[in-house]
Parts: sequence; structure tokens; C-alpha cells
Amino acid sequence: MKIIGHKEVINSFNNALKNDMISHAHLIIGEDGIGKSLIAKKFAMNILGVKVEKSYIDIIEYKTNKESFGIDNVREIINEANKKPYEFDKKVIIIYGGEKLTSQAQNALLKTIEEPPKGVFIILLSNNSESILDTIKSRCQIYRLWPLSKDEMYEFINISYNDIKTEQAEVLLSFCEGIPGRIEKLINDESFKEIRLIVIELLKEISTNNSELVLKYSDIFCKFKGRENDILSVFKTFIRDIIVYKEIKGHMDILNLDKINDIEEIASVISYKKLEKISQIIDKTRKDLKSNINLWAAFSSMLISILEEEKW
Repeated sequence: MKIIGHKEVINSFNNALKNDMISHAHLIIGEDGIGKSLIAKKFAMNILGVKVEKSYIDIIEYKTNKESFGIDNVREIINEANKKPYEFDKKVIIIYGGEKLTSQAQNALLKTIEEPPKGVFIILLSNNSESILDTIKSRCQIYRLWPLSKDEMYEFINISYNDIKTEQAEVLLSFCEGIPGRIEKLINDESFKEIRLIVIELLKEISTNNSELVLKYSDIFCKFKGRENDILSVFKTFIRDIIVYKEIKGHMDILNLDKINDIEEIASVISYKKLEKISQIIDKTRKDLKSNINLWAAFSSMLISILEEEKW
């Protein structure tokens, strides 16, 4: 099982296991797609002392597609924990989506985490620590997974997607923010591709100072509800690339290399001052959206602010 990055976490776990100081309860925290499930399965295999990657009866995984994990789900986990291991002298229970556990469910699980039956190990995965009760956290060995470095992300792409071209890899890396699980989503994400095309067209049109653009693009962006952060991130990377191109007059350090002709065109008509102002407006819009401001209102305000700047 090839795991890229997270060496300190893996080494810490293996050292504890080697010295027979391993906890019976573990909490792995990290963003969706960062590799929590891979780490958990690696931990489980190491606990059982197996090296062959396959399904094991004594590695039990609990997942839910529902919005929450309730007490009934936890009762099932507790019942499983009280059953003896089948193949080995140990059993590992992996619980995915820990952030979905209700407070009542966590309280119901607390005793099993605190005093699990002999040979039973529990690994809880969560996208964040805030949703996990302090009483649970205090009884777990906590491992926090951080985004991978650029070199580690390149290694991941080379191993998993060796047919990706360099310029496409640069685009993916600029949006994945060190989260390898986002790579596949972006490769197969037609909406993301469409968002990039829309933003580049808007940047081309915006120099016309046509007030109709506000209504046009506010409506378009609202069709991507739930993807507003992607829209703003695309804006930021294009603004960044246009600034870089204006400075070096070349392709070096450009992230969106596949759009270099568009970047050249926009760079010829937008000033540094304007680009910096647009970047500030985008940052403000991101804050507005975090404050639960209406999506259409946030985007229309953003576009109005951009168009109200001095003439191009």
C-alpha cells in the first residue's frame, strides 16, 4: 500500500505499535480526500500484522451516506465490538464520517472507546475536530493529516495519473491545495471545466464596462450553487497568472498554461491596479459568502464593484 506523505503520522503510529504502547482508540482528522481512509487501513493492517492488501473479516468498516450517524448505527458498532475476532486475536473497527456522529451517538460510543473489549481497536475518521466531543478526543490517540507538499502532489500525480501533461498538472495542483483526493474529482468534473471557461470569458468582457454583465454573470454563477468557492478560486488563479504574465512577458510560472492565449489577451488591456483591486473584491466576496449573504447578491455586488472601478 503506497501512501504518499504523512510520514510523521505513520512513523508515530508504527513506533507506538512496535513498543506495545498502541492506544485502543484513534482519531484521524483531515480534510475530505487527504488520505484518511488509506492511513486507517494501513493502521488496521499493521495492528493485525498482515501485509497482503485484501479484505479481512477482522477489519470492519462503517460508513453512511446519510447526513448523520445516529444511536442505532452506534448500537450496531457496539454489538460488533463485543464479538470475538474471527481470523486473528485482534479486531479493528473503522468508523468513517465521524463528523456526522450526533452528540447522542458519540455519548453512546464513549464507553466502548474508553474500555473496548480485549483485542478490539477503534479508528474514527473525521473531516474536522470541532464536531467531535472533547470526551471522545480525550480518550483517543489523535492524528492530524496536513495537505501534501507540491513535490508530494507531483509524486501522487505521476503514480496515479502518469498520462497527465505538465500544464494540466499545474492547473490541478493550483486548485487541489495539497489534497490528493481532489485530483480525480477535477479531472472528471465537467462543471469545473465550465467554470474556468466562464471566468475567462468574463475577464475578457469586463473591460467593456457593460452593466448588463452584472445580471448575466450573476445568473450564470448562481447555477453553480455549492461551487462558489471554486468560482472565486478560479478567479484568483487567473488574476494571479495575468499579473505574472505582465511582469515576465512569458510562460514561466503560469498555472493556467492551457489558457495562455487568453491570459495574454487580458493582460494587454488590464492594469496592475485594476488586477489588484479585482483580487481584493474577490477576497471580500469570499468573506461575504461565509457570512451567509445571499449567493446572487454576493456575486452581483462583486461584479458591480469591479465595474465601478475607474475606466480601463
